[in-house]
Amino acid sequence: MSDAVIVGAVRTPVGRRKGSLAGVHPVDLSAHVLRALAERTGLDPTQVDDVFWGCVSQVGEQSWNIARNGVLAAGWPETVPGTTLDRQCGSSQQALHFAAATVLSGQADLVVAGGVESMTRVPMGSSVAGGMPFSDQLRDRYRGVEGFADDAPLPFNQGVGAELIAQRWRLTRTQLDEFALASHEKAAAAQDAGAFEPELTPVPLGDGGKFAADEGIRRDTTLDKLAELATPFRADGVVTAGSASQISDGAAALAVTTSEWASRHGLRPLARIHTAVVAADDPVTMLTAPIPATAKALRRAGLGIEEIGVYEVNEAFAPVPLAWLAETEADPERLNPRGGAIALGHPLGGSGARIMTTMLQHMRDNGIRYGLQTMCEGGGMANATIVELI
Repeated sequence: MSDAVIVGAVRTPVGRRKGSLAGVHPVDLSAHVLRALAERTGLDPTQVDDVFWGCVSQVGEQSWNIARNGVLAAGWPETVPGTTLDRQCGSSQQALHFAAATVLSGQADLVVAGGVESMTRVPMGSSVAGGMPFSDQLRDRYRGVEGFADDAPLPFNQGVGAELIAQRWRLTRTQLDEFALASHEKAAAAQDAGAFEPELTPVPLGDGGKFAADEGIRRDTTLDKLAELATPFRADGVVTAGSASQISDGAAALAVTTSEWASRHGLRPLARIHTAVVAADDPVTMLTAPIPATAKALRRAGLGIEEIGVYEVNEAFAPVPLAWLAETEADPERLNPRGGAIALGHPLGGSGARIMTTMLQHMRDNGIRYGLQTMCEGGGMANATIVELI
């Protein structure tokens, strides 16, 4: 029986908005991780059948099919195609799913999946400037629903959705701030231990230096400092910038093939893509779909939540993983063990591949058989992926 395996995973360090990666064009950021992936795995770029690349704001420097542009900038053969896809925050996780399906179906032997986002150079929401994506028919369906701002240009709001989740699951400001602080503490501990180093490819900078470490980790934050932050989405709310993911720049890439093809070409599988699903839920609350996506993935995999050794639930906002924990009854000690997007950042189209790269490294370091990744996405969707260590 054919399978889909990951034979390489690499990511850039994640830069803060207007931080160390601000001077790097997103095409060049993509090219950098593609070259690093080939170098680390020993794969021959001439054998890559396709590149699936996630990117959310496909406008300006990230327009004109950044997947193909990244391939060409990397110096890979002109015979290597590429396509760019958008499933909002889960774009590069969806790229991995498409890559697995493509090799499993026999349509390709070797596919690269990944993604990029330079939120400094192409600000979030840039792609809306050319027109309104929400028609009257769509608005009519949700008029009067709590959280839907009918008089706003963008009536669906993720921050409002996070507040609705906190309200529904009775999550307090203190709980959210404690979760955010823990994210920074876990990320700092992992960075200090060198846990991220095997998955990182330092990015050369224009001044001759290199950007080599995630820069979003706030080592000096405290509960008192977090408690001082405003609640921008609701005057009486609980969600702040401190309990939300950071606006970031970064890229990541994974190589996907079959065990049989990997064996014939001297590539070492890291993990098998055991189960890959996508689910959808209420688009107004927007951020709850990781819960049904996880249930769907576990059901298809024939596994219980207790059999999963590590869970990566994207920290778009602290209420998302906290509600997920409440519904799944998963072990909180296994959740985002090296921190998440609150500390490490969330470069939209690159985050799915970044999270998978980090999870795979954690699984290898600790001999964990099964890992599960899920993340909320604009429109009320979520991907969920279960991988098995080889």
